[in-house]
Amino acid sequence: MKSIFLFFIVLIIAASQESFAQKRRVERAYEYFNAGEYFLAIDQFKNTYSKSKDKATKADMVYMVAECYRLINDPKNAEIWYKKAVKTAYAKPDAEYWYAESLKKNGKYQPAIDEFKKYKQLMPADPRADQEIRACDLAAEWLRNPEAYKVDELKDINSKDADFSPAFERDDFGVIYFTSSRDEARGNKTHGATGQNFTDIFESRLDKKGKWSIPVPVEMLNSEFEDGTPNISTDYKDIYFTRCEEGKREKKGCAIMFAERKGDSWTNPKNLGIMPDSIIAAHPAISPDGLTLYFVSDIKGGYGGKDIYLVTRDKLNSPWSKPKNAGPDINTGGDELFPYVRNDGTLYFASDGHIGMGGLDIFKAKPQPDGTWVVQNMKPPINSSADDFGIVFKNEKEAGIFSSTRKGRGNDDLYSFEMPPLKFNVTGLVKDEKAGVAAPGSLVKLIASDASNFQAETGTGGDFKFALKPAVDYIFLASKKGYLNGKEKVTTKGQEKSRDFMVTILLTPIDNPIELSNIFYDFDKWDLRPESMVTLDKLVETLNDNPKVTIELMSHTDSRNTEEYNLTLSQKRAQSVVDYLISKGIELDRLAAKGYGKSKPKVVDSEINTLYPFLKSGATLTEQYINTLANDEQKEIANQINRRTEFKVMRTDYESPKK
Repeated sequence: MKSIFLFFIVLIIAASQESFAQKRRVERAYEYFNAGEYFLAIDQFKNTYSKSKDKATKADMVYMVAECYRLINDPKNAEIWYKKAVKTAYAKPDAEYWYAESLKKNGKYQPAIDEFKKYKQLMPADPRADQEIRACDLAAEWLRNPEAYKVDELKDINSKDADFSPAFERDDFGVIYFTSSRDEARGNKTHGATGQNFTDIFESRLDKKGKWSIPVPVEMLNSEFEDGTPNISTDYKDIYFTRCEEGKREKKGCAIMFAERKGDSWTNPKNLGIMPDSIIAAHPAISPDGLTLYFVSDIKGGYGGKDIYLVTRDKLNSPWSKPKNAGPDINTGGDELFPYVRNDGTLYFASDGHIGMGGLDIFKAKPQPDGTWVVQNMKPPINSSADDFGIVFKNEKEAGIFSSTRKGRGNDDLYSFEMPPLKFNVTGLVKDEKAGVAAPGSLVKLIASDASNFQAETGTGGDFKFALKPAVDYIFLASKKGYLNGKEKVTTKGQEKSRDFMVTILLTPIDNPIELSNIFYDFDKWDLRPESMVTLDKLVETLNDNPKVTIELMSHTDSRNTEEYNLTLSQKRAQSVVDYLISKGIELDRLAAKGYGKSKPKVVDSEINTLYPFLKSGATLTEQYINTLANDEQKEIANQINRRTEFKVMRTDYESPKK
């Protein structure tokens, strides 16, 4: 009995020791987490999770592991652990939201939408769910229709570590500075937040073969602390960058540093002093005129996490003003980071608060006369479901470099981008309008608004092809003996993407009268009704496109009323059409009016037979034939077909006396 009693005492002591150890592991994990050392906290939370038997504690540890992965920007592992978290009996609504966000950041847009809807049921008052659902829908749409930029990874430069936030160091864009945590960085300590080295500013040079050199640290700019996000003035004489002291990353203590070029080197960097030492000031971006400096801070009174601020000065040597928030057009309840100002004043920045494709997206903001900004997402392929940020342009060219966590050689990598020259082509087909077959041997003239003109003859398939220029209006005029000229129009104005146009030009044969559809008159009247004008305006265009053609306007009635009455009415109707054409500038001696009354009933063709199968192809719609039809409705349709206005080509060699 005594031995059994001692055994229980040992068990109680062991249990007490294990309980104390468990408590200490939890405390240590939260100490790391609260200090922003998420990378170190992960193992502590995982260790507690694996050794705990309490379901509530295990649920908390799963959630905290997921939080750590999210905060070190590892969306793949964050998705795995948030998925575990939402399945526990102690799941938090935030776990559902961040699970959906992780799916979105991994490019799984439809599953993300499903999870955001679940979160919306849990937290119906939170507007973020609707915005994120909209963002997923837009991201999927943008991927189906991406912008024309060509994006390539800079494999010569990227390492297994973080490489981001580039800047061009000279005006031929042959040298770039960028931020990196690679092994060659000066600081020999690692961050508890990321598990990587402190960053330094590196440079790489482009050789004659277009290959980037092995990056090396920039002399004079780096310290034992964290240095990065360089931004260089448009005259390449000044550099601004961020320095964060050891142990203060993601907390207080980041400052904007400034140095001037002296020969081939930089002066000793100095703190610009636009913020107190204990407050974050990071990611500087100087305006082209050097009088405005944008930067990032999380001081109180902003719109969310980190906002973009600005300071100004009257002259290059004047002191900087007090910081001013860039305002609600730019800043959101999320983070706005990595500003960059282009020569035209457009502000580029990264944000996870505006509607985007994943984590950080790159946005461009154009300043307006009233002081507001118009903000646009740059869409894929610049943006992706991953983090995209830190863009820089080659002056006015739609080309440059940006950073992204998309699939590459490391976490943050550098990518080049370029908008290829716009290319436009038109492929056309000339067809016989009546027969619906190709019209080989047709002459196609290209008439351009920039005064360039070309022509080509269609092949055996009736086809033609031309290369087109950007920002030009084009007319394609097709002609062939025995046909009226036909035309089509294309414009490349306003086109922001390369495109191949397709056009079909229909040629109308002139061997038979050509009916003008939708020419209407009130009963027993010859005045044109307004709805007739659309067809007649097209006829005006046809006559202008065929300046050597003269025509006879032919008006027909049905068989009702007397022959004399119908001849008079049809003549007046034909003349009303001629009068309209003259009012539109068509010469009188190109036109003739002829009323045929009921003397030329319509012959049923295949088109009429398709619309009205009770009318046989080849039948002439005489009064006698119409009376054989089955009912009054069919008879009225036949009479309506007879009531028509046509024209026939009389000459094709007309010469205007005005020439």
